[in-house]
Amino acid sequence: MITLTKDDDPADLAGVTHLSIGVSWDPTVGSSGGLLGKLKQTKGTDLDLIAIAMAGDDPVRLAGLDSLDPMGNGALVHSGDNQTGKGDGDDETVTVEFSKVPDRVTAIVFIAAAYKKGSSFQKARNISFKVYDASGGSTQQVADIWPSLLSADNGCAVAKATRNGASWTLQVINETGKIKQGDERALMRFAAGR
Repeated sequence: MITLTKDDDPADLAGVTHLSIGVSWDPTVGSSGGLLGKLKQTKGTDLDLIAIAMAGDDPVRLAGLDSLDPMGNGALVHSGDNQTGKGDGDDETVTVEFSKVPDRVTAIVFIAAAYKKGSSFQKARNISFKVYDASGGSTQQVADIWPSLLSADNGCAVAKATRNGASWTLQVINETGKIKQGDERALMRFAAGR
């Protein structure tokens, strides 16, 4: 089993056949009280987990938003869009089956973003990114990454899986930045800079 933090060197994923990244968050009333606060909490906020497959410096596939299986072979699968943050456990997940990832893909960057207009990290509480080794039919959590509550940014580069010959490594990034809401190219540029 691997255990990861931002300060660690990239972890060798030898023996890891399936890797999952999950994001969870809770809706908040923010500074609103009373009936308005209850309405905001009932509505929730929409954060998005996105995985971007890279071929060198070029983004070539995106899992998330409305693309659940961008490679069409189960190599990179998104669980679907949770638009409220309600419920227990991970609100959105992306799972990688490394043996199915095409050779031209050199890295996969995992990003969480307040992507849609009107969404915001500040409208969510208890944001957590979890990394799981999902090999062999069992799932073990190997990292729990918490972004800073002080950030006014709307994107967070969570982690990056990088191909090294026939094997892969995983580096925790946990760096925030600004992404233009509603702009997929901005997401891809953010990933390419990691």
